[in-house]
Amino acid sequence: MLQDLSALSKKIKLPHSWRNATKSELIKIRGVCLDIDDTLSTSGKLTPEAYRSLWDLKNSGLAVVPITGRPAGWCDHIVRFWPVDAVVGENGAFTFYMEKGIRKRIETDWGAKKKDESQRKFEKLKKKICLQFPHAQWASDQAYREYDLAVDICEDVSPWSEKDIQSLLALCHAAGAHAKRSSIHVNIWWGEYDKRTGFEFWIDQGAPGCPGKVPAKDSWLYIGDSPNDEPLFASFSLSVGVANLKKYLNILEHYPNWITQAESGQGFSEMAKKLLRALRS
Repeated sequence: MLQDLSALSKKIKLPHSWRNATKSELIKIRGVCLDIDDTLSTSGKLTPEAYRSLWDLKNSGLAVVPITGRPAGWCDHIVRFWPVDAVVGENGAFTFYMEKGIRKRIETDWGAKKKDESQRKFEKLKKKICLQFPHAQWASDQAYREYDLAVDICEDVSPWSEKDIQSLLALCHAAGAHAKRSSIHVNIWWGEYDKRTGFEFWIDQGAPGCPGKVPAKDSWLYIGDSPNDEPLFASFSLSVGVANLKKYLNILEHYPNWITQAESGQGFSEMAKKLLRALRS
């Protein structure tokens, strides 16, 4: 791994250590967007430290918005019970938010509402996937999804080989679908959106659910851990990768500004502590 990173560093500018982020860079931040799996969570669990950090960010007056590949069923729970202003779900298909105690939603791409058409495409693609990958299993949260198909590549199954993951992505792209790899799933969908456009659409609608003045687009920070976060690393002026992102650097084209020392939830807490110290000093 060290040799790979050494060779890679000769070709690209790798992220700086989060420890080297300066106060002048951080004091303009007014909102934090975050991935969930293996960014906020650790080995499938939301630790007390990471959840406390989420509350600390919210209680400091920052806007907080998870942007996740997780399904609508999860997002309904998250926006109701977590200290967040909104949640962008299924890799950008929709945003849920609360208004006067009522959970509401906006759709990012009206084409995503063509569920019947999408389902027909999914059925054809499922057959192709099962034929080429007899061991394939759909994610255990598939029943709670509205717009995408998630193939489990390591959450509740033995980890797929890198060769099979790349072949699956190629198969989906050849079928005309969007396919993004997270740390646990390959998410597949039809519709012109991704994590970036989902968040930007919510902002352009006036960021419903966000109290007070909506932070300007260049005053948000994004933190993530995997290839499906790449559109956000590319579009946010300030972004952080938790340390477990390092294993994907050789397949990314766009990188975060910084990377934490710790992985997963500990890396999220590392980000939150330094950011809050900068804002309070």
